[in-house]
Amino acid sequence: MGGFDVHFAPCPAVGEMVITDQTQQECAREHDCPAGRKCPLEGGFAEISGLVEALPPGLHVQAAPPR
Repeated sequence: MGGFDVHFAPCPAVGEMVITDQTQQECAREHDCPAGRKCPLEGGFAEISGLVEALPPGLHVQAAPPR
């Protein structure tokens, strides 16, 4: 059985659960955090989001075989 393995954390700054499988910048945009806010979850986010449109240069990823 397949499923999603998404990681969440409670953020006291926005008063909501936030997804930590994204980058801190993505989270800040999603939750309208003001520029310069000290993120209480700093260091707890992914360095590279799984939600990128294009893979970063130098990241070697093999495509999944077709079913």
